[in-house]
Order: sequence, then structure tokens, then C-alpha cells
Amino acid sequence: MILAEPIQITQLIAKVFDRLQLPYLIGGSLASSLHGIPRATQDVDMVAGLKPHHVKSFVKALEADFYIDANMIHDAIQHGSSFNIIHLGTMFKIDVFVLQDDPSSRAEMSRRELYKFSEESEQGLFLATAEDIIIRKLYWFQLGGGGSERQWSDVLGVLQVQKDKLDYSYLQRGARNMGVETLLKQAVEDAAEAES
Repeated sequence: MILAEPIQITQLIAKVFDRLQLPYLIGGSLASSLHGIPRATQDVDMVAGLKPHHVKSFVKALEADFYIDANMIHDAIQHGSSFNIIHLGTMFKIDVFVLQDDPSSRAEMSRRELYKFSEESEQGLFLATAEDIIIRKLYWFQLGGGGSERQWSDVLGVLQVQKDKLDYSYLQRGARNMGVETLLKQAVEDAAEAES
């Protein structure tokens, strides 16, 4: 399976977040692949509620298997930005975004869902919901000038796979808040057209 390695690497980091009792979620193409149509991914996006007092334990738990820089993490926390961690065995990259203290980021974290890979599986991964992935991907699509075919096809994939399960009123509200209402309307139409 094209996602097996990224998932295994992501689980190593998720276990550390769980141990430190830090809220986290997975977004980006890994989440859209799990909610929609799977595709290979070069990196994984995670959002986490990291605070300065977590950094030492977080780095210590991962430094044997990952390139991880405590100064970069402190800087990201201070500026509300992101940092990356690189798995030494595969050079696979994980971008960790520090959880923002705004209503849409808080709502996204509170709505996250535990995704289990099998009935027997002990550990799952917390993913952004399908609705939040659609909204975020449309936002990044718009931010990039509307040229990313990957972002657009990820959105269509999630809409096609999840269509009957989606909370459309939340989707519309979120799209309005992020200024991507017109794009959402277009995406819903394109997804329906692709089905017919």
C-alpha cells in the first residue's frame, strides 16, 4: 500500500504526542488520502498543541530515529508557525504546525476523529475531519493561486468518497469563514460531474 511507510512513521510521532498528552491531528495529503482517494505523499502535515515545556521531552523521545531541532521547535512555538522532523531511516519529512488559538483551529482540533486501520489495531491516528480537510485544502489551493491540481483532486476525492456522510452546513460555514465559498461550490459540482 502506498501509504504504509508514511503511516508507520507518523505513528511513531503520534505515540509521543499521546504520551505527553498533547492534542494533535493529521491534515494534508495523508488525511485526504485516508478520507478520500489514496495517493503517494512526500511528507505528512500534523498540527499539535505544543508548548515550550514539552520541547525537551518531545526531542528526547524522537532524537534517536529523527533529525529534530529543539531551537527550531521553540522558534515555531514562539511565532505560531511550523517546524519539520525528518525520519533518518527513510528521509521522510513530517511538518508539524503549532496549534493556533483561533476559533477555526480550535474547532478543527475539537472535531478531530480517531482513525483505526483495522478492528484489531490498538493504535489509531487522529485525523482532521473530512469537512475540515476539504476547507483547508481549498484554502491552500486559493492561497497558491488556484494552480495546484493535487490540492484540487484531493478535495474532489474526499467529496466523492464521503459525499453522503458530510456535514454540508458545517462545510458551508467553514468555507465562508475561510473565504472559499465559491471554490467549495465549484468543487461540489466537479465531484458530482466526475461521478456521472
